[in-house]
Amino acid sequence: MSRIGKRPIEILSGVKASLKGNTIAIESSGKTCEYKVPDKFKIVIENNKILITRPSDIVKDRTMHGTIRSLIQSMIIGVKTGFQKKLEIQGVGYKAIMKGKVLELEIGKSHPIKYETPVGITIQAPTQTSIVVSGIDKQKVGAVAAEIRQFYPPEPYKGKGIRYVGEYVRKKEGKSVA
Repeated sequence: MSRIGKRPIEILSGVKASLKGNTIAIESSGKTCEYKVPDKFKIVIENNKILITRPSDIVKDRTMHGTIRSLIQSMIIGVKTGFQKKLEIQGVGYKAIMKGKVLELEIGKSHPIKYETPVGITIQAPTQTSIVVSGIDKQKVGAVAAEIRQFYPPEPYKGKGIRYVGEYVRKKEGKSVA
């Protein structure tokens, strides 16, 4: 069996899991996530644990076994505590401002870039040079953070741009050094 897939998923206190056919629903304090598991896989909820069994040992089933377990585990953590990605802006005069549900970025372009907040995601700009993306869906939080970062990825000569907090950007020497 898969090392990850065979481990049972513990249901945290305050989290409720229910199974309808092949759709598993996780809910806690008003937040809900649903995932439709492929028909071949069997899910059992017992003793505050979720067990997933795969139908066979073919490669595709083995790879999906661990993936399904990780997705359900992320759903449980997401409804309980949520996920967040922090971004920082480097550059003189560069800033981020929240105007309602629209993130406005002034990052050295000829016009400010306006980014509409997707459904299920919360974007905050606690300071002018930091952005916090949070939500209950781990994949969606990461995708939105990556999308915001793509407006101006960190460049290697001066280090300007939008980067994740703690991200290391290797700087290059300019042509004047040679």
